[in-house]
Amino acid sequence: MQKAIYTTVGIDELLSHVQVLKGVGARFVQMHAERSVDDGTYRLVYTFINVRAAQEHIAQDGSYAIENLVVEGIDQYQEIPSISSYYPAVFPFENEAHDLFGLAITDMQIDFKGFFYQVSTAEPMSVITPEVKAAREKAMKVRAAAEAKARKAAAEKAAAAAAGEGAAGAGGAAGAVVAQPAAAAGSDAQHDEAAAKAALKAAEMEAKLAAMDPEKAAKVRAALAAKAARDKQKKEA
Repeated sequence: MQKAIYTTVGIDELLSHVQVLKGVGARFVQMHAERSVDDGTYRLVYTFINVRAAQEHIAQDGSYAIENLVVEGIDQYQEIPSISSYYPAVFPFENEAHDLFGLAITDMQIDFKGFFYQVSTAEPMSVITPEVKAAREKAMKVRAAAEAKARKAAAEKAAAAAAGEGAAGAGGAAGAVVAQPAAAAGSDAQHDEAAAKAALKAAEMEAKLAAMDPEKAAKVRAALAAKAARDKQKKEA
């Protein structure tokens, strides 16, 4: 049984309540907006699960509480502070409220680093496995390192080109010499990112296979192995 708790707060109190929930480990679930047919004002409902409290409830009787923050009586032109600095996953919901109703939600923070909200806690509301989460984090680190390497190579190439323009005759040759390792670094960065994407894809597929019926998983593995063999033959041909 899910125990729903609703707390009505003012716009100026919203962030302080969200900060408290974040501090106790609450997990964001969703946010929705609706318009009152009576007076035309708007209502926002932010839904969370307090993970620590939820774990205690699950251990006791298999239930947990869903906590909701409710902001009512919002005028279309009032500024509503985004809670994305605490919970990045709220962005699609806040963006939808803006697109559908024109609500002025301010200071949205968007930084998914290539992936949407990820969790690996077993209970409640598990979204991805710990293995996939670890693979995604590793892929993000590899991608960041590759991007940094590429930026450094580009800066070195630009510096070499600038030096070449200032030198008579020999400048062009010097720029070409420095540009070669820069190009190689860019190629390495692309290779690293491709390898990271391949590792992530493999981890996600492994997670899917682990959740399948063993017999079905064996057939999928066999099909994937056959496809890999065909792809390898094509490359070698």
